[in-house]
Amino acid sequence: MSPDVERDIADWLIDAGLNGTDEQALFSGLCDRLSLAGVSITRAYLASEVLHPLVGARGYVWEGEATEREDYGHNGLAVVDPNWRRSPFFYMLDQSLDRLHVRLDASLEPRRFPLLDRLRMQGCTDYLALGRRMDSTAAIGGQDGILTSWTTMRPGGFLGEEITLIERCMAPLALAFKGFRAVDTARTLACTYLGKDAGSRVLAGEIRRGEPVTIEAALWFSDLEGFTRIADTMPPGRLMSLLNAYAEVLVGVVEAHGGDVLKFMGDGILALFRDTDAAARALDAAIAAQRAIGELNAAREAAGEPVTEFYLGLHRGDVLYGNIGSPERLDFTVIGPAVNEVARIESMCRSLDRRVVVSRAFAETAGAARERLVSLGRYALRGVGRAQELYTIDPELLGRD
Repeated sequence: MSPDVERDIADWLIDAGLNGTDEQALFSGLCDRLSLAGVSITRAYLASEVLHPLVGARGYVWEGEATEREDYGHNGLAVVDPNWRRSPFFYMLDQSLDRLHVRLDASLEPRRFPLLDRLRMQGCTDYLALGRRMDSTAAIGGQDGILTSWTTMRPGGFLGEEITLIERCMAPLALAFKGFRAVDTARTLACTYLGKDAGSRVLAGEIRRGEPVTIEAALWFSDLEGFTRIADTMPPGRLMSLLNAYAEVLVGVVEAHGGDVLKFMGDGILALFRDTDAAARALDAAIAAQRAIGELNAAREAAGEPVTEFYLGLHRGDVLYGNIGSPERLDFTVIGPAVNEVARIESMCRSLDRRVVVSRAFAETAGAARERLVSLGRYALRGVGRAQELYTIDPELLGRD
């Protein structure tokens, strides 16, 4: 292969990495360019571990027309593919190999690698697997490099110059891949641990302490009924399963209605809704949450699992939104009297025997959605200077008292 071809492909990989080209387009572009350069590639595959709450590893397969993404959960590839432990990649990882070249001809050892047996039956003649590792100081989580495989149907297998070109592309590929993965991982972790809006703001550069902004928002504060009693009587593993099940439902409902979860406090959830229709969306979310929790409880009861309910306070007010804490340890959150008040409003759920209690300030900004609310009367809130009228969702909307 001409040195110009190698240089052009390497330059493209570096430019793609600097431009933030995503992993799928990056690998697809490399395979297309190698193919146009005359490398006889029938199938190519790239895989790496991922630092993600739901995904443990990710792969991309190119077969000439398009590149497909494959995600694997944290249970491991063995759950998806029973032959994983007999795969070339597993063998390379187990033996700490960065290269494996196997001719798919009569010399192939039958049944050692089921994948290679299948590729040979499909007409492939050569298999080349290459890994590129990263030093532990450059890795994030378990992401210590990439593994690739290259297959051809050329009679006699890959040419020596084709193998050389693929091998020389590995370093710029791994570097570009690492660049995008680092940004994507930072975005995933920031949004997972801080919330979508707060995470996006931090990544956009809002990281200085003492510069919060004042925003008006609809505030959501919820917790689970009898959680202290449940925690005292349930084994830790089962307790975490229960807590995660209810949090998954409530967070899903909040986010589906445009809200942003800011903080988990034990079994408590603090979230906010912004913009002009924030109160109406928060109220829609409250109604949807009651129905979703009802469905969850029915499923858990059928499975013999313990169930509970949730209490929710909704309020509207001005809050300070931004970085709060010490210079070395900041929290991107909200503070202000309205945050204290929504917690006090939520605490009234128990004494009023209501799942959802809403403040007057919230009701006044709910627009047409206010018709869904009924008054509970005026009440004094602990730590709040004056009594205020509280509301709840009209029971007829939920089909029950």
